[in-house]
Amino acid sequence: MSRSHSVARAVTVAASAAAAVALGATTALAHVEVASDDARALATNVTVTFTGEAESGTAGFAKVQVVLPEGITPGDVALADAPAGWSFTAAADGYTVGGPALAVGQDVVHRITIRQLPNTGEVVFKTLETYGDGHVDRWIELPQNGVEPEHPAPVLKLAPASPGATALPTGSTAEGTAAPSVTPASAGEDGGSSPALPVAVGVVVVLAAAAGGWWWRRGRGRGSAG
Repeated sequence: MSRSHSVARAVTVAASAAAAVALGATTALAHVEVASDDARALATNVTVTFTGEAESGTAGFAKVQVVLPEGITPGDVALADAPAGWSFTAAADGYTVGGPALAVGQDVVHRITIRQLPNTGEVVFKTLETYGDGHVDRWIELPQNGVEPEHPAPVLKLAPASPGATALPTGSTAEGTAAPSVTPASAGEDGGSSPALPVAVGVVVVLAAAAGGWWWRRGRGRGSAG
């Protein structure tokens, strides 16, 4: 093999390697980004933005499912912004936003407002992205032994809590529970009056009628005797 041939082959190999690295970098960048306007532990009324990069060349995004981390419940979350026509649905462990499929190649961006971030150094939002053709990208993996996974879950790093910040009271269903309603078993059939009252009234009426009859008969007897 001539020297020129060797140089050409080396250049080709180097170019292929560079292309592979570039492709790998592009693939790694095509994931879900998460950011916040106040990424601090115990911060309240925080807006969190999710950006999913489009990867399909044939279909657009139609749905995004997010699993909430420990310390944030679906009741702590409200939708702040989403693509036109998309709606928000709470689930047992997170929420879903979805609607008409976006244009092919269009990134999907939605924002939520969180009542309070937990007192921790980071929060993980495992995310599933569904395209209009049914394909699902699962961004749910966590680093293992310092190695970045192929499909990393979005992670929001949190700064330490501000001095004096405290956790808000956990919402309790007991606080909003109405007093038990009165049932017919514990009250009159009208739901409020005592059943003893109509009975007493009836007794009085009967006694009054009986007394009236007695006085009428007595008066009649006296008239006959005269």
